Amino acid sequence: MPRPRRRLVSTCIGSVTAGLLATGAALAAPEENRAEDSGIAMGAYLDYGPNGVARIRQLSRWLGGKDIRVGHTYLPGDQWAGIEGRVSFLEDWARWRLADDDRMFVLNVPMQARNEDRVSDQQVGRLIRAGAQGLYDEHFRRLAERLVSLGVPDTVIVLGWEMNGVTYTHRCRPDPANWKVYWRRIVDVMRTVPGQKFKFDFAPNRGTDAIGWTKCYPGDDHVDIIGMDSYDQDPGQTFDDQISQPYGLQKHVDFARAHRKAISYPEWGLFRRGDNPEYVRRMLGWIEQNKPLYHTITDYCPHGVWQCKQNPQSSKVFRSAMTPAVPGPVTPTPVVPTPVVPTPVVPTPVVPTPVVPTPQVPTPEVPTPQVPTPAVPTPQVPTPQVPTPAVPTPQVPTPQVPTPQVPTPQVPTPAVPTPQVPTPLPEPSTAQPSPVVPSPEVPTPVDPSPSPLEPEPEPSPEVPEPGTPSPEVPKPSPAAPSPVGPAPVTPGPAVPKPEPTPTRPLPQQPPQPPPPPLNSMQWCVPINFGEWLSKLVGKQSVCVKIDLGEGSGFWPF
Repeated sequence: MPRPRRRLVSTCIGSVTAGLLATGAALAAPEENRAEDSGIAMGAYLDYGPNGVARIRQLSRWLGGKDIRVGHTYLPGDQWAGIEGRVSFLEDWARWRLADDDRMFVLNVPMQARNEDRVSDQQVGRLIRAGAQGLYDEHFRRLAERLVSLGVPDTVIVLGWEMNGVTYTHRCRPDPANWKVYWRRIVDVMRTVPGQKFKFDFAPNRGTDAIGWTKCYPGDDHVDIIGMDSYDQDPGQTFDDQISQPYGLQKHVDFARAHRKAISYPEWGLFRRGDNPEYVRRMLGWIEQNKPLYHTITDYCPHGVWQCKQNPQSSKVFRSAMTPAVPGPVTPTPVVPTPVVPTPVVPTPVVPTPVVPTPQVPTPEVPTPQVPTPAVPTPQVPTPQVPTPAVPTPQVPTPQVPTPQVPTPQVPTPAVPTPQVPTPLPEPSTAQPSPVVPSPEVPTPVDPSPSPLEPEPEPSPEVPEPGTPSPEVPKPSPAAPSPVGPAPVTPGPAVPKPEPTPTRPLPQQPPQPPPPPLNSMQWCVPINFGEWLSKLVGKQSVCVKIDLGEGSGFWPF
């Protein structure tokens, strides 16, 4: 925005006069109701040096004790020494800042020397490129060290303010790309100083001015706050125009929100339209609505409302809005005594309640029955005496014939020996009832477990080869089941030997034990020890064998 070239010089000229006016203004009483304190950090640019520090208290008094939390000043931009912070007034501001932890120190820092000398765009372009190459790094390192040494490492640095305009040598339009590089170099250099906690505020003019300010934005990593300087001047005839214009107040708020940055208004005030209370009212409402981190009004003529007496109506609006609300005097409400009408006392008849004695019912004592525990005798179970059965060892004769014999059915047919007959004996008819005569048994190994009394299967008789007489098999008489006496044997006539009928070869069987001697018998009787004892000793039996062979002495022939 246009302003006097020598801001510091013009401020010094009016310091004495402004101080006298401020003294009288501080004694004036507010004419309107005071608003509540919004809690937003508020300040004013009152002067660059010690006078500015001293006037903060006077402004607070004028505003009814308003807490002025922001101290705002500028480094001179005519020489690099000023930009490096080699000015004495920084010490005054540092003392003010350190007096209260809730205060904020805002410092505008030029990016170029000869900052208000109307340098041409061509020369500004060369200066920007030199800064982007690091030619001026050391100046900003010294400034950072100076602020840290004064105890104000958390200073808000408004670096290269109003860069989208035409006023200052540190403007952006001659070379926006290198201007952003230069900004980032300054931030990086100052952040390398140990102990620093600086916050960097990017603050263009409201509106497009010489270049859209978003084209100069150096990036989120090198910006902490997005500010805006906004005075009552073009572009925009009304405050609504200032909100909606390109790169206006609304664009500022939206851009900061999109980049997740806090906003600020480092400079605002009256200007081209003179005393404009509507502008002051609307601007204060906008600030309250959007909650910036801080705002500072520029309070010298023609912008101000306290030191500048050219704007009395705007001054009244500002003072009313910024003065903390004070509770008004409490008017006591007159107490009108209410006449006391006595209520007649009507005695309530007392009806005696009859006392009904409660009968005493004795609780009967029920004896607890003593239930004796029955004694359960332990039964004496006698250990059974298990006799060891005498099991006869079976006589296993040496097998004589490898082929098993077909057992002869138990038919009580008189045994007629067939001498010299190679033909096998025909099978007797089973339909003929006759007494059971035990057949000769093939002695097999006797199973130690008892078996039921059954005749052992008899081996099949051997079919003799032609020319070989079949063995003489004596049969016991049907009248005598036990072969006690010899029976007469009648020899049969000689029968010619038949031709052997070819038979189908039988499958070879494993060798079987030899058949027992002819005319031998064996009876086995099972022994029952009861279910419980049989489980211990197993099944047992007693066997009796009778040999009727030739060597037994019972052979009758």
